[in-house]
Amino acid sequence: METDSAVKAGSARKTNRAWLFVILAGMLEIAWASGLKYQFVPYLLMVPALFLGFDLFIRAAKRIPIGTAYAVFVGIGTVGTIVVESIISHGGVSFLKGGLILLLLLCIIGLKLTSYKGVTE
Repeated sequence: METDSAVKAGSARKTNRAWLFVILAGMLEIAWASGLKYQFVPYLLMVPALFLGFDLFIRAAKRIPIGTAYAVFVGIGTVGTIVVESIISHGGVSFLKGGLILLLLLCIIGLKLTSYKGVTE
């Protein structure tokens, strides 16, 4: 019979894996969304990235709060896509846009820190 601490450790590992899935899904979101505009990623790679990203997100959403997971997923995709666009187009980021990106990142971190641990399998 598993001890209570072993059960909690297993649950924590699954939750950490779910957050890793959200981060990876967000990174795939950046790749396919940027690829649509700049076409540096062939369409044959963008479609699997799209499906894999959403598959990872769905897997994560079964383990962590959906609202928080979605906010983090979209936030990573948004910030990453803006950064990629500013690098590729050499356009830079205005002070206002930079401040709003920072605010978005702070909100994502706040959501992550305040997400409850009561989600079950």
